[in-house]
Amino acid sequence: MVNAYASGAPTALPPESQELLRRRERVLGSPYRLFYREPVHLVRGSGAHLFDAQGNDYLDAYNNVPAVGHANPRVQAAVGEQLGVLNTHTRYLTDDVVDYAERLTGLFPAPLSQAIFACTGSEAVDLALRIARHRASAPGVIVTRNAYHGTTTAAAEISPSLGDGNPLPPYVALVDAPDSVRGAGPEAAEREFLAQISAAIERLTARGFGFAGMIVDSVLSSDGLRLEPAGFLTRAARLVRAAGGLTIADEVQPGFGRTGSWWGFQRHTADAPGFAPDLVVLGKPMGNGVPISAVIGSAEIFEAFGSEVRYFNTFGGSAASIAAAGAVLDEIAERRLLEHAARVGSILLSGLRDLAADSERRGRGPRIAEVRGAGLFLSVEYASDADGTPDPEAAVRMVDALRERRILVSASGTHENVLKIRPPLVFDDADAARFLDGFAEASAAR
Repeated sequence: MVNAYASGAPTALPPESQELLRRRERVLGSPYRLFYREPVHLVRGSGAHLFDAQGNDYLDAYNNVPAVGHANPRVQAAVGEQLGVLNTHTRYLTDDVVDYAERLTGLFPAPLSQAIFACTGSEAVDLALRIARHRASAPGVIVTRNAYHGTTTAAAEISPSLGDGNPLPPYVALVDAPDSVRGAGPEAAEREFLAQISAAIERLTARGFGFAGMIVDSVLSSDGLRLEPAGFLTRAARLVRAAGGLTIADEVQPGFGRTGSWWGFQRHTADAPGFAPDLVVLGKPMGNGVPISAVIGSAEIFEAFGSEVRYFNTFGGSAASIAAAGAVLDEIAERRLLEHAARVGSILLSGLRDLAADSERRGRGPRIAEVRGAGLFLSVEYASDADGTPDPEAAVRMVDALRERRILVSASGTHENVLKIRPPLVFDDADAARFLDGFAEASAAR
């Protein structure tokens, strides 16, 4: 795993943190991973800041789960109040889940008018796959080559980023995400992307698996945040629909205002008014850390599934989770966090591009091939030469150099050479200035 602590490695952690690390490794087991060469022992959070056991303030430029800020008072109050009144599942007639579903689906274009709730993004992905495969009576699915969609068996089967120890079944076809760094440019990359989708559909059909659809993270974040050219996912969706499949937009990471719009797929619909995915998967930031997720779809698709398949999730849509989710929508609306994410994101994007250009002029620091961003979702891609040869070592060194300056990011991408910058939506101007200053220092130190 990129950006991971190596179990048993020596650290400079204080004695009490080292003891906690030993206890953790003893009882949590090897599947768990810790971020950073030198792990961070956190004890509390507030807004876009996290604090360690010694009281040091870390700037959180990575965690999108607390979308409206760590320890958000409105979310805390809403959940606490609801737990003192009623917290049960969706098989009783209750007001809150209906009110929230109406409010949530009202944020989507037609025909996306219904919601099914679950607890995690993985569960929602699992359900979306079941719906698509039931509709097609076929298992064949297309995903991008370094996609991550979750940890259930079905979601892991379509998550090649989990590594070689997570084999993919033959009814999952991989396509390369459009690459704006290597090759003949974004338009050529789109043509290649669409050609790969057509070929994958033909392969799945020829091998007898049939074709249920394609699921894509709407900003291709695990593939390195591939954003251009805008519209390529809409054009891909048309190919999928023409072959009888469903398009599933995984909005677990880009959803709820991350890109400066409610949903990441909206970046691709400017030249296709009224276009919408067939299914949308929501998760992580939906409850600001309280487990809740959803699949959004049309009445026609849900009716075809629900008339033949029973689905129930005990805690999906429970009253306390719905209270958290409603508070998140309140925060985003009342604090104008969509506009805020777009504005502060543009400051970060411009600042990072200026730093990259300055570094290139001076010949200092690791080579930055490209800086990309949409709202408060940004990436910095490192290459060892002008041809774009991936430089994962540079990315990991920058992650650790920023961590030394108490700024938290991670690295991802097909080649693990891309910084992933994805702070809470409440990241403000002062946070952006601190981040850019720290980035400049870390780059110069490399």
